[in-house]
Amino acid sequence: MLDGKKRSDIKIGDLVEVVQKHHQRTGELTEGLVKRILTKSPNHPHGIKVQLDTGEVGRVKNIIKEED
Repeated sequence: MLDGKKRSDIKIGDLVEVVQKHHQRTGELTEGLVKRILTKSPNHPHGIKVQLDTGEVGRVKNIIKEED
């Protein structure tokens, strides 16, 4: 599993775990598919901000690579 600090590691449609702003203290993760990548810079120390297909926005903590 990759962490979500490098923008180049994240693609539209990837399955990821994000932490939403209101869950930062607890670290509660939300799983979903990437719909949009919101962070413009190539990397971010707290994780790249994305919008999930559900409309939820958060910073990527884990990228779940699907095994073939």
